[in-house]
Amino acid sequence: MPKATSPAQTPSLESGVDPAVSADTGVAAHSSAQTNTTDAEAGAPEQPKRTRRGRPGYDRETLIERATEVFVSRGYDGTSMDTVARELGITKSAIYHHVKSKEELLHLAINRGIGALDSAVEAESQRTGLNALERLRAAVHASVVILIEYHHSVTLLLRVRGNSAVEIEALDQRRKIDDKIRVLVAEAIDEGGLRSDFTPGLMTRLLFGMVNSITEWYRPSYPVDPETIADAVTSMAFNGLEA
Repeated sequence: MPKATSPAQTPSLESGVDPAVSADTGVAAHSSAQTNTTDAEAGAPEQPKRTRRGRPGYDRETLIERATEVFVSRGYDGTSMDTVARELGITKSAIYHHVKSKEELLHLAINRGIGALDSAVEAESQRTGLNALERLRAAVHASVVILIEYHHSVTLLLRVRGNSAVEIEALDQRRKIDDKIRVLVAEAIDEGGLRSDFTPGLMTRLLFGMVNSITEWYRPSYPVDPETIADAVTSMAFNGLEA
């Protein structure tokens, strides 16, 4: 009696395909699929790398400028770093990438304007070939131009009340600028350029009162250029003060 062939040893030919050939075909198909996938990945556009959370969205100068606007619109004392970050559309860590604290941000915000203002007044007060009245007029004119250029920074400067070390320092810087103008006023009175029935201190306050009032109404959209505004303020301020 002949031995029966084991099913595991008997190739199945019902499909008409040798299993060995089928296995080879399956391996080839899998290899081809892998190749196609690799080619597709190679041809796909490179995905942008994710940036680390908290990286700054502004450079230092732009951050200071924008934060100054927030302090002016909301008030420094009532503005938290969370509020600044929200208004600027960035994270607090992005702010701390540039500054260590809210106080440092205030210091930088104020210094942008007061530094430019002090430099302008100093330069005009030391000009040669001009009398005291001419130097005073030039200093007031330059102050108006600086105030407009650094509108938010000077506005913030005028609002500080000495509630912190930063604010006390800012007030001291303001006094130094006032003193430079007061010296020019006194010299102009002595030279006969300004009327002598007012004290130098009073005249200085009147001059700065007119100049500083610009912060209350000036906006970048105002349809008059800074030089024209400075000419008008200087002319009106000295019309009633000149001898």
